[in-house]
Amino acid sequence: MYRIKKIQGRAKRAELVTVHGTVQTPVFMNVGTAAAIKGAVATTDLYEIGTQVELSNTYHLHVRPGDDVVKALGGLHRFMNWDRPILTDSGGFQVFSLAGLRKIREEGVYFQSHVDGRKIFMGPEESMRIQSNLASTIAMAFDECPPSKAPREYVQASCDRTARWLVRCRDEMARLNALPDTINRQQMLFGINQGAVYEDIRTSHADAIAELNLDGYAVGGLAVGETHEEMYHILDVVVPHLPQEKPTYLMGVGTPANILEAVDRGVDFFDCVYPSRNGRHGHVYTASGKLNLFNEQYKLDARPIEEGCGCPACRHYSRAYIRHLLKAKEMLGMRLCVLHNLYFYNHLMEEIRGALDDGSFPEYKKAKLAGLQGGA
Repeated sequence: MYRIKKIQGRAKRAELVTVHGTVQTPVFMNVGTAAAIKGAVATTDLYEIGTQVELSNTYHLHVRPGDDVVKALGGLHRFMNWDRPILTDSGGFQVFSLAGLRKIREEGVYFQSHVDGRKIFMGPEESMRIQSNLASTIAMAFDECPPSKAPREYVQASCDRTARWLVRCRDEMARLNALPDTINRQQMLFGINQGAVYEDIRTSHADAIAELNLDGYAVGGLAVGETHEEMYHILDVVVPHLPQEKPTYLMGVGTPANILEAVDRGVDFFDCVYPSRNGRHGHVYTASGKLNLFNEQYKLDARPIEEGCGCPACRHYSRAYIRHLLKAKEMLGMRLCVLHNLYFYNHLMEEIRGALDDGSFPEYKKAKLAGLQGGA
């Protein structure tokens, strides 16, 4: 059940009640593609840094260790020792990212595994069955993510096929949730809006999928080559065509500024690899911009990454020490940076929720954006 607690402009403050707990939104989902956050971050760490939802990937877990293995071990929650909500991406993005290794047909997509080259077929029914085996809280519909600058004719045909696939996903999930041996019989399904940067294709696709009355709706196919301004414009156009009374998820986005702008446009679920990927390279987020801890200026800097930050790195270690770890290629340096960045994102969402609660989001957003652009 999704309940809107407050609306300010188009921004929503809400909560989603699931079988694995209640999610307060807007929320950033911490990305653990292969059932682990890259950077030696354990699920026990996720509780400490304020994670509400963990996100894993259907395709990657199907390839390794195999969704049948995960099911045999009690589902993804038990497998990775995490009792809060998990969202599984459908594998559809791999249709985009593995373009050189796949063929798309009406029945589904034929892949070559990026691990060992073996042939894999995944269609709507297969994606739903894999995600049912994983027993995630929220399953994403199987879709194609066309490149943002793809020709109009290609994007239209792709969206039409994605709409047909969504009906097959819905029907297969209903069948799976009725089976006695399904681990999570209350698994939710989110549909995905596509359409590249073509406004009319986006809105007609949004109208079509909204009629299916799903548990939530995502906007996919952004942050894949278009400008930030184009992304914001598509959100301005599309979000009003998605049901306001359902969760709205912007997939794969993004920077702190992207999140602030998208919340202002009615989005309340986010995920992105930026905090963990940047952290593994010594790039850390602060309220006044990003720092590169490899820089010489931090060699004797005894301050934490950010004064007043409550993350495990800032509570115990200095910029100078973390820089030393990174330079020495000690895994602890990477781990501390990832923990800090994920804490920063989770805390940013707490601040956003607080600003929506007290009716000050426009002022908060303006001040936060000004700070982020100030440099550190």
